[in-house]
Amino acid sequence: MTLSTLVPPHVAWQTGALKNGPVIRKTTDIAALAGVFADTKSWQRCEPGQAVYDVDVLQTETCEGALFTGVTHVHPGRVGDEFFMTRGHFHARREQGEVYFGLRGCGLLLLQNERGEARVEIVTAGSVHIIPGYTAHRLINTGGEILSALAVWPTVAGHDYATLSDGFSVRIKTDGTGWRAEASHD
Repeated sequence: MTLSTLVPPHVAWQTGALKNGPVIRKTTDIAALAGVFADTKSWQRCEPGQAVYDVDVLQTETCEGALFTGVTHVHPGRVGDEFFMTRGHFHARREQGEVYFGLRGCGLLLLQNERGEARVEIVTAGSVHIIPGYTAHRLINTGGEILSALAVWPTVAGHDYATLSDGFSVRIKTDGTGWRAEASHD
């Protein structure tokens, strides 16, 4: 019997680096995050090309039943008193869930349902986060080093950024020594 042997993709748990597979990298800079941060004046003073986060995804065919695997790396930093964060999104196919695994750094996973009810989960190396369908999600780096999280999600899930054009219902801001949550729309 002949059995094929394959060396699968690999993730370096300490850094989140992906290898042994075709990896696609997308970098999101400050300029691409217009309207995400509350303090528009502070956002305008930032270097437009400054990277806020990178997403590395193993290239995978998009079809029913297939899964994407990727790592999001959120850089440390702030715009005004808000920490660097991902844009955040619902899935275009709302019923699709996702799983995050904290790899390094420290931060928060902001979750919000379609009624605007929000909660946060602490993200650290080794944390596991089950994101149910119908739930928007955003990673926020509250620490001084890169926050990396491995994610697995259906390739058919898609992204819906438009529903959150007014942002999440809460904002996470520095309180000088840690973080605090406050309502976005009072």
